[in-house]
Amino acid sequence: MNPVSSRLLNQQLICPQFNSPHDVVEWMGAVQAQDYAMMRLAVTMRCRKPSQKAFEKEFNEGRIVRTHLFRTTWQLVAGEDLIWMLELCREPALRGLRSWMKTNGVSIPEAEQAAVQQVFADVLSKRRSVLKSDFAAALGDIGMEMDDQRLSYHIRLAEYAGLLCSGDLTPLKRTCALVADKVPDARPLPREEALALLARKYFRSHGPATLEDFSWWSGLGLNDCRKGMAAIEKELTEERWKGYDFFVHQDGRTRGWRSGCVHYLPAYDEYLIGYKSRSIVLPEELRSRAHNSSGNFWPVVLQDGIVTGNWDGRDKDKML
Repeated sequence: MNPVSSRLLNQQLICPQFNSPHDVVEWMGAVQAQDYAMMRLAVTMRCRKPSQKAFEKEFNEGRIVRTHLFRTTWQLVAGEDLIWMLELCREPALRGLRSWMKTNGVSIPEAEQAAVQQVFADVLSKRRSVLKSDFAAALGDIGMEMDDQRLSYHIRLAEYAGLLCSGDLTPLKRTCALVADKVPDARPLPREEALALLARKYFRSHGPATLEDFSWWSGLGLNDCRKGMAAIEKELTEERWKGYDFFVHQDGRTRGWRSGCVHYLPAYDEYLIGYKSRSIVLPEELRSRAHNSSGNFWPVVLQDGIVTGNWDGRDKDKML
């Protein structure tokens, strides 16, 4: 087993299998979308024919959605996956969010939360998508002025309530839309079925990977992750490699690898952030060049799947 080449293949970084950005996101399960510009590169570089216009079209149609999900951070998911994924991650995500709020001395009563979410819904009943500033103006009109931080927390709470998700794609600023309008056909799943589907999506696209990797990526506890993996145990093969207990999905690919591959990965790319342990592809002496202890990730260069340095994320010649 060569986990490096297998990950390059399964993450669609070499010999990509999909034409549509939506199909890439659906395959990956969730794609980290912390950086508003580089999330587009992360998806399009995994397509057979990379196209920013195709990404924008599917994003605006709600086939791809950006919101806060696993690990209380930004991800892109397929529109049809939003509701069942949200139900899986809601409780741990809310615990994390409330912890941050407490640290920052912010407390939001339920009555205030309900009132603000009604304003959000009223604003979006008249418009397809809006900016954060539009919410602030509407709240100010009824005497509910608040600072930017508090408004951000309200928007996040509305996401976890299943009210808001991403609106139309703009060059630099995030917009919001109603989930009911953006992805009207998204449906929940029984928890056991959802755990199994999440495990399948992760191991087929990120494998070979460990149980701990899956738990890190999903933000779910080890017991839930074991349940999901147990439900698809016939699809997984366990292999030990250099001290790691890797799980390989039956749909994982091993053919198509070729040496001499160079990749310019965007910041926060799944190739690194999708695993708890990154030492397989990230030499220790370069770790500080890829990310810091605060969770910030930077654009990196891969040579045959191994991190060798950085590139300037503003370099338009490297952007698709």
